[in-house]
Amino acid sequence: MNQLYGKLYLICAFSLAGTSVISAKFVAGKLGTFTITAVSLFFSLVFLLPLCGKQLVKYIQIMSFRNFLFLSLQALCGIFLFRMFLLSGLNYTSAGEAGILTGATPAITALLAMLVLKESVNGRKLSGILCTVGGILIIQGLLTPGNALTLEHIGGNILVLCAAVCESAFNTLSRISAVKAAADLKETSSPIVQTAIVSAIALILCLIPAPFEHPLKGLLGIGLMEWIALLWYGIFVTALAFVCWYSGIKRCGVFTAAAFSGMMPFTSMLLSVAVLGESTDCRQWLGGLLVIVGMILIGTEGTKNSLDLK
Repeated sequence: MNQLYGKLYLICAFSLAGTSVISAKFVAGKLGTFTITAVSLFFSLVFLLPLCGKQLVKYIQIMSFRNFLFLSLQALCGIFLFRMFLLSGLNYTSAGEAGILTGATPAITALLAMLVLKESVNGRKLSGILCTVGGILIIQGLLTPGNALTLEHIGGNILVLCAAVCESAFNTLSRISAVKAAADLKETSSPIVQTAIVSAIALILCLIPAPFEHPLKGLLGIGLMEWIALLWYGIFVTALAFVCWYSGIKRCGVFTAAAFSGMMPFTSMLLSVAVLGESTDCRQWLGGLLVIVGMILIGTEGTKNSLDLK
């Protein structure tokens, strides 16, 4: 039952995260990358801090340097670098294609689990990884003659793939942190507190480059829809998605989390068509199908993850 709740949390987390591509598309090109991230993180903290209460203060008082370092790395990879690459890539590629490309996350996370966490690989996992790689190559137009993309478009897709790498690193770091925190009961914290700390660290990182983007001028020039997108990005994509993520990763292993991260491209692809009115061709659907098949193959692995919590 505990793992079932964990999987439900992960579905919610990655479904909300999948809307990041859509909300970002409303403000990409109108505001600087770090301005968008900083404002959304501000909204996230405004939402989270009243919910944390005294728990946040208590946890900061007992938090070790090791846990602070892990949370800082999660903020760097999962928010700062992820959004920098994603928002930059959206200037050169479509939201639908970017959403599909984030489907590389399950395969990359699986590879990191093998290399960093020393997880074993079998035929099912390897097939899932190969399906994901094949899907990415088809989306890039490398396996479909006559669908060659421009260098600018390919560059945008590569930036989105870099975002997927950062998301995968965040997934792995979060799991390691969850296991280590569980081993030291004095340093356990609620998902809301973890999300607040990670958001605050990421906001500090964004405040360094954001002034070079002339944020005040940009923010004064956007309309209501852009402000709604920033608010959604802060409360739903950041605060609620990360709370669900930290709740889920405490209950599930790395490969389970890797599989459910495929909800990001699925959600992004559907919303890009429904909300933004973008069209998709056979190449994108075929690539997306292979990515989802890869997600299923990786996620239905029956062996027990060696890092699962007891």
